[in-house]
Parts: sequence; structure tokens; C-alpha cells
Amino acid sequence: MGEIDKKTLENELRAIVSEITEVEPEKITLQAKFVEDLGMDSMMALEILASIEKKYKLKIPEEYLGKISTLSGLMEIAEEFIKEKE
Repeated sequence: MGEIDKKTLENELRAIVSEITEVEPEKITLQAKFVEDLGMDSMMALEILASIEKKYKLKIPEEYLGKISTLSGLMEIAEEFIKEKE
């Protein structure tokens, strides 16, 4: 990945998810389920998507929302769109 490495991306995305869900960052593991484990709802998911788009200057279609169930999945999608942009 160009200017951003995986660990940095993971930490930045974790910070976004933490801020929006109000869950401590250390509880947001790569495999923690956003809805079941962190109590995320669809409004939070939209906010997270919007924050990522703004931070990385991306456009991620809303149909990707359903695929975002863990930090790991969120990273894959973010990486995919960051690569496309480069």
C-alpha cells in the first residue's frame, strides 16, 4: 500500500470506530463483530463510512456497508479503495 502501511491503517480505522461506537479501542480487535460485540447500528456504520471517505478522500459505495462487520473487513475495503485511488 502506497503511503499508508497496514498497522497505521488498522490503528486509524480502530480510532474512527472507537469514536463513533464509543467503545474502547482495545476492545475493537480485528475480529470483533461490530453489531454483535460492539453494538453498532446502521447509523454508526454510515458515520464510519463517511469518516473513512473524508479521511482518505475516497468514495465507497453504500452497498459495501453490509460487508463491513469487523475491523478486518473494514480494512480490506479501505485498502481496496485506497489502492484504486493511487
